[in-house]
Amino acid sequence: MLEVATSAELRAATDAARQRGAGVGFVPTMGALHAGHQALLARAQADNDLVVASVFVNPLQFGPAEDLASYPRDREADLAVLEAEGTDLAFLPAEAEMWPAPPEVRLRVGGGLAERLEGLHRPGHLDGVATVVAKLLHLVGPSRAYFGQKDAQQLAVVRRMVADLAFPNQIVARPTVREPDGLAVSSRNAYLSPDERRRATALYRALAAGRAVFEAGGRDPAAVEAAARDLLEDAPGVEPDYVALVDPVTFEPVKQAEPGQVLATAARVGRTRLIDNVILA
Repeated sequence: MLEVATSAELRAATDAARQRGAGVGFVPTMGALHAGHQALLARAQADNDLVVASVFVNPLQFGPAEDLASYPRDREADLAVLEAEGTDLAFLPAEAEMWPAPPEVRLRVGGGLAERLEGLHRPGHLDGVATVVAKLLHLVGPSRAYFGQKDAQQLAVVRRMVADLAFPNQIVARPTVREPDGLAVSSRNAYLSPDERRRATALYRALAAGRAVFEAGGRDPAAVEAAARDLLEDAPGVEPDYVALVDPVTFEPVKQAEPGQVLATAARVGRTRLIDNVILA
């Protein structure tokens, strides 16, 4: 596995691969790699000749009171995962490489994507996601880029950005990877104490309760949301931020529950904020 730290090295390697006719796949990450990232890397390996993964904790997507300084970082562990998954090229830039100065030109996410759920609860977060993903896609130039469904609103933002700005990249989504008890794997799970880890399973149980209403024939979005919200509100040590059934593209509220819609939630367990979602089917 080739490790590079500069944009020039990255471009040289990917340009050479494309000149050989190789298809390039890309998995952007913020490190603290887990089974969800491994699933993305495995799919990228199956689809492409050359797989690039980035590890960069992007400061633009953290608010002033968020966990940028304490976000899990373990370079050697991340490199070991990338190596084990057969990654061809690891891009590990320093912050000064990606943002030599605070960028004065940034992407802005508008409409319902910016006004609801994560856009409402984390102002500026989705702008930071769009800006860094745009730059990484520009630097890597992949045929395909891979994202997890757990961050459903980020995925919707990236897809809309690629469509609106005519990026020549295919965005490939992969299902959320879960622990045996249903908890979605997440880098932030490392913050949880053993007791909080047990309490955190309430997020998936709540989503499953809402989905069960739909599977039983319920089509009223309020009823689907209420089933999930009631379980969360009754769970000890869990403070819900939101529960919402939304359109998977616009994240607008829906008038009737239908297959393909996203039932999303965010909640605090102790000091840790977790997000999760399920797709109605």
